[in-house]
Amino acid sequence: MHLIAIRKEIYERDPFVASSLYDAFCQSKHVALEKMLNLRALRYMTPFLMRDIDEIYEVFDGDPWPYGMEPNRPTLEALVRYMVEQSLIKAPIPVDQLFVPIYGQ
Repeated sequence: MHLIAIRKEIYERDPFVASSLYDAFCQSKHVALEKMLNLRALRYMTPFLMRDIDEIYEVFDGDPWPYGMEPNRPTLEALVRYMVEQSLIKAPIPVDQLFVPIYGQ
């Protein structure tokens, strides 16, 4: 859904910033999903939330917003393909070259 970017000079100076930010977003997503799935006190006024939660587990294996390269590889590869088809870039770029590695991983 969204992309978070870190300035190159910040990443090069303090590479731990990327992993710290990634960890914070993972924790935030975990808390948000946990609160959404608390069926004792619904947080959202969505009429079909209970059914939607069941569908999230069936379709997305419980995680509708996966983080990381591998779970998003098909989407990223399609993005690169579409960018070439629409002449936004001259040639395909391997997905593994789009992002820097996360420090410590």
